Amino acid sequence: MKKILVTNDDGVYAEGIGTLARALRDAGCEVLVCAPDRERSASGHSMTMDRPLQIKRADAARTGGAEAWCCDGTPTDSVIMGLEVLKFPAEFVISGINCGPNLGDDITYSGTACAAMEGVIAGLPSMAVSLVCSSRDKVLHYETAARAAVEILEWTKNHPMEPGLFYNVNVPNVTAGELRGVKLARKGKRRYHDKITVIKTPFGGEAYWVGGRIEDDMAEDTDVFAVAHGFASLTPVHLEMTSFAALEKISALDMEREVNAALGKN
Repeated sequence: MKKILVTNDDGVYAEGIGTLARALRDAGCEVLVCAPDRERSASGHSMTMDRPLQIKRADAARTGGAEAWCCDGTPTDSVIMGLEVLKFPAEFVISGINCGPNLGDDITYSGTACAAMEGVIAGLPSMAVSLVCSSRDKVLHYETAARAAVEILEWTKNHPMEPGLFYNVNVPNVTAGELRGVKLARKGKRRYHDKITVIKTPFGGEAYWVGGRIEDDMAEDTDVFAVAHGFASLTPVHLEMTSFAALEKISALDMEREVNAALGKN
């Protein structure tokens, strides 16, 4: 039985986290929920360092029946609280189920993905799970995403994850019967055009709404392509961000010697 720390960026009482916690418990996992006390979407990997943090008990009846705590900080803070303050002996961290996609370059903005990243930093295998839905969808199929997460977790029992990475999983908002399966995919490219919308304030000034129109590069081996064609995408994301090819190329250009000479260093 795996011990799973569950978190999210939509808040401790979001529907997605309750569905995920319930599915994990039904699969025989021991679950502790520690999540933000409010929505903290697009908070990235931010960590609160300018004030003390607090955690308090949450209502387990609203979190899939699992023991639950809420934190007045970010998703990253919540992972830290669960591991370092609550001392939960987690074997795996799962973040989600997010209400909305975390595809392509949105991984860098995502509080959901970055909570999984914090799990990796703590030395634990981790997964971020998102339901690819929109505000126009009348029905949200969190159960489909939860089923995919549980089956991927089960698969890792016999195929342990490599250290230093997490799985970023995006599941189309369809029924389990309509899901075409899981497809391995690289991170796609997602761009926002017209990012700033200018709005007038009541006092005659201007304010700026950040958002924009999404444009995806639909290369066939990417997460955005997989989800658009009815598959759940699984992207292994590594925390090692060094470009080793660039490192080798710059080294061959004798950068160190030339710059050190200019600095008067031998």
